[in-house]
Amino acid sequence: MLEVNTIGLDLAKNVFQVHGGDASGSVLFRKKLRRDQVLGFLATQPTCTVAMEACAGGHYWAREIAKLGHAVRLIAPGYVKAFVKRQKNDAADAEAICEAAQRPTMRFVAVKSEEQQAAAMVFRVRDLVVRQRTQTINAIRGHLAEFGLVAAQGLFHVTKLVAAIEKGSTIPEAARPILFLLVEQLRSLDARVAVLDREIARRAREDAEARRLMTIPGIGPITATALAALAPSAQTFKRGRDFAAWLGLTPLQRSSGGKQKLGETSRMGERTLRRLLIIGASATVRWAMRKGSMTDPWLSRMLERKPPMLVIVALANKTARIVWALMARGGIYRTPAMAAR
Repeated sequence: MLEVNTIGLDLAKNVFQVHGGDASGSVLFRKKLRRDQVLGFLATQPTCTVAMEACAGGHYWAREIAKLGHAVRLIAPGYVKAFVKRQKNDAADAEAICEAAQRPTMRFVAVKSEEQQAAAMVFRVRDLVVRQRTQTINAIRGHLAEFGLVAAQGLFHVTKLVAAIEKGSTIPEAARPILFLLVEQLRSLDARVAVLDREIARRAREDAEARRLMTIPGIGPITATALAALAPSAQTFKRGRDFAAWLGLTPLQRSSGGKQKLGETSRMGERTLRRLLIIGASATVRWAMRKGSMTDPWLSRMLERKPPMLVIVALANKTARIVWALMARGGIYRTPAMAAR
């Protein structure tokens, strides 16, 4: 009797699709299961590989299914798409997941623990609150522009618009109560961002790895703590170049016929980490353009030959490689001048 070797599980809110295949890839069963039936069904199956897409809830189900003794594999949805045949539905997705998991060269996503997901939550919430604050600021700017009141860009200059609302000299009386609601919301969001920033700073002080990462130019408490919480283990990557590629800081390739054709940055991997590294690199480049870079001759040479935005991305790529080296091998960052001594 053929025994199930791989199970493809298409995750959903209530109704899950299961596809079982043997070692040769032949179909053994296709089933629909309610959410409360999934673990019970898998508990009756012999120990095998259970594959799922790395999506919302994927890490939770991976942990629960691993407790049953199965080997769990999470696959990036982009890698599953190539195995979907003509019609896309839950059954076809489960079959594609099963087939993708059986490929010997397939890359899998590391399963996160509850602690890792909890550590990452502060950055997700902070991103949400910052976006809401930006939306509120844009609303204030747009409404006051209708009355001829404008201010320079940037969070600092919003205080001028808030002062104009409180004085209300040129604002119609009917609009002031509504604008006050936006001002109250902005102050509330500022307070929440401050609370989250204090929490991130506390974690940076208590985390030894985050303290080591903060020795790298362009990396502060937020970026260091995010790297410690969101990045997978350094042993997942063979070299720093692979880590930078995972972050999406390397160019897309459209090479053919032995000719290399490189495009824009791939923007793959963890977008939060990529954005933070680029912001840190941008601050470093701006400082070097104003004051000069005495500690990094590479950066000075790049600024002489390349446009600033290209240098920023290149510096973010270089920083990512340094981050991987510190995470994989320990130690702290030393400037080229210090390393030469």
